[in-house]
Amino acid sequence: MAFHLNEMESNQALVVCLADRIASNLDDALQERGSATLAVSGGSTPKPLFERLSEYPLDWRSISVTQVDERWVDESHEDSNALLIRRHLLRNAAADAEFVSMKTSAASPFQAQAEVSSKLSAFRDGIDVVVLGMGEDGHTASFFPGAATLQRAMDPASDELCIPVKPPRAPHERMTFTLAALLRARHLYLHITGESKWQVFQKATEPGSVEELPIRGFLAETEMLMEVFYASGD
Repeated sequence: MAFHLNEMESNQALVVCLADRIASNLDDALQERGSATLAVSGGSTPKPLFERLSEYPLDWRSISVTQVDERWVDESHEDSNALLIRRHLLRNAAADAEFVSMKTSAASPFQAQAEVSSKLSAFRDGIDVVVLGMGEDGHTASFFPGAATLQRAMDPASDELCIPVKPPRAPHERMTFTLAALLRARHLYLHITGESKWQVFQKATEPGSVEELPIRGFLAETEMLMEVFYASGD
C-alpha cells in the first residue's frame, strides 16, 4: 500500500501542516514552470484548510484551481462544490487565482463530458496538487460503490480525463476526474477527520475489492505515494 500517514493531534494542527505543504508544492511549481494547478474536494471537512490556504502570499494569478468532482447543480446551489470553493478558498490572496469550474449549462453531466474535458485541458498532463476527501462508504472523488460508470472512472489505464456519475444513493448526478487523471498528480493528499472515517480507511488497507471501497483504487497504486493527513477530532 503506497501511502504515508501523517496523524495530527488536532484538526487545527492538521490544517496548518497540510496548508503549508500545499503552498510549498504550489510555490515549487511556480518557480519551476511559472504556473501551477490545484484540484480540491468539497464537503465540510476542507473548509478550514481552504481558509488558511487562501491567505498564503503565492502568485495566485498563475495558479489554476478546479474541483476533483462536482455535483450537477447550479453554482449558486448550497450543494455546489464551486460555491464552497469560491466562499472559502478563492478569497484573500487566493482571490486572484483562475477558477475552472466543471459545471456547464448542459442538463446532465452525461451530456457534457466532452465539453468539461476541453475546459479541463490544463489539468490533463498532471495536476500539481490534488486534495481528496473520503466518505464513510469509502468513496472518494465521485467514485461511488455501485455506480454504473464506476469501472470506467476507476480504470487506471483510461485516457479519459473526466467521467459522469450517477450515485446509487447520494443526491445529484456528478462529474469527476478519472482515477487515471488523478494518479498523474505530482502531489496527492487524502484529508480525513473523525474516528468513523479512520475505521473505513483502515478497512480499505486490508485486501478487498475496489468496488466495495473505491479509496482502495489509490492504495493499490504502488507508483504513487499518497500522503494521508488524519486527525481524530478538533
